[in-house]
Amino acid sequence: MTGAAAPPGETGETMFSKAMLLLTVTFVTMLYAMTVTIANVSLPQMQGSLSTTPDQIAWIVTFNIVATAIVTPIAGWLANRFGRRRLMIWAIIGFGVASVLCGLATSVSELVLYRIAQGAFGAPLVPLSQAIVIETFDEKVRTRAMSIWGTGVIMGPIIAPAIGGALSEAYNWRYVFFMLVPFTALALVGTMAFIKKREANTQSEQVKLDWTAFAALAVTITALQVMLDRGERAGWLESPEILIYLGAVIAGLWVFIARNFQSDRPFLNPALLGDRNFVVGLILIFIFGMLNFTPITLLPTLLQKVQGYPDSIIGQILSARGAGTFVGFAAMMIFTKLDMRMMMALGFFLQAWSGWMMAGFDLTVPTENVLIASAIQGLGVGFVWIPLSIVTFATLGKKLVPDGTAVFHLARNMGSSIFISISIAVVLRQTKTAYAGLSTHVSPFSEAYRMPGLHALPDLNSTQGMMRIGQETTRQATMMGYIDGFLLFAIVAAAAIPLVALVRTKRPEAD
Repeated sequence: MTGAAAPPGETGETMFSKAMLLLTVTFVTMLYAMTVTIANVSLPQMQGSLSTTPDQIAWIVTFNIVATAIVTPIAGWLANRFGRRRLMIWAIIGFGVASVLCGLATSVSELVLYRIAQGAFGAPLVPLSQAIVIETFDEKVRTRAMSIWGTGVIMGPIIAPAIGGALSEAYNWRYVFFMLVPFTALALVGTMAFIKKREANTQSEQVKLDWTAFAALAVTITALQVMLDRGERAGWLESPEILIYLGAVIAGLWVFIARNFQSDRPFLNPALLGDRNFVVGLILIFIFGMLNFTPITLLPTLLQKVQGYPDSIIGQILSARGAGTFVGFAAMMIFTKLDMRMMMALGFFLQAWSGWMMAGFDLTVPTENVLIASAIQGLGVGFVWIPLSIVTFATLGKKLVPDGTAVFHLARNMGSSIFISISIAVVLRQTKTAYAGLSTHVSPFSEAYRMPGLHALPDLNSTQGMMRIGQETTRQATMMGYIDGFLLFAIVAAAAIPLVALVRTKRPEAD
């Protein structure tokens, strides 16, 4: 069992233990990745079942991400306070219970509440898993270990939409949450078996948490998200409601910054900002978060409501994105010696290209075109995620890694939730604008009605004809709104490419 294949200083038993630990944290990461994408495939069905608007149903996605963003920064503190293994076990249990409650929800408010709980319990899983990989494997094998761990991020988006779409079509949307239960059970068993117990740190100076700073951060994030979600419908700064949210954002951010820089033990360590790679990595991971989940939030509603796609086909399209990500991850595992900056630039370019392709969709776009665009977008994710995860922490001291991973995932989650809301606001506004423009041409006196061969157009002098032309105008305007949303996605992805040049690939000699 201790053959020559074992690296110096490691026995076969040690290698097996590390392999099983890596497999476990990869599966736990996959579990979290599943919950982020699993609801998207059934958003249109949920919207009809719960009688909600497109921006309201998006809360099911955005508030799950917001809850994750709020809890993520205290994952390290919770691990020190209660123990890493204990925290992961209870987080997985809470995640499983919240998933069942999501499936039993009878209103959109209940579903959003349980999704918040699901996001809060799932928040510690990814940063803790990433920290375990970084601490367990040395630099010689860390890239390969991170690539394997990263497969958890992409296997979830492959498995969840495919199975969830089929279950949703065969039964109903509730089964996309019930299907998480067996995966949760497996993750719990693996964690209890292979994650070593590390005692909680009982020293008082190590367990202090600035609750004022944490509360201020939570208020800032929540108020910002609600403001973005409600802005378009409420009228933005013309609405007293939005002004209240804006005031809460400013006040919360001011309190957080003041407390953070005046405290002896800051909530977020300012020393992190002294590392160039980490700062650039935060900017890039924020942009990556903006790009990561927005297409899979917009596409399902577009495909079902505008083009009539069934849930199973939507699930396959979202799985194609996951498959593209898997190919990207596999390539990164093979070409480990390539310049990380080149791979990240290629990844952002592919995402920009996919956004440009989606901006060219129309009401008759073939399914294969949607699949290709989704796969290319996923491939871009695969090329960006691993290199970005590596270079962000390449020059960061080990003592700062736990805090760094929390901030890293906080930035990613904030980027996702904010940009989803902005994109939906763009779609809603542009749809209204497009409808207003198109409707001016809908008239019995329009030149189109005088053209030969167009006698099949609805009769605008009848109620039925007016209804038909109104529905078609709405479809056309909605499609135009989504096109603008995808165009914004492409612009943001392209804007990230020049920033990659700021990444430093080697540690300075002074370090």
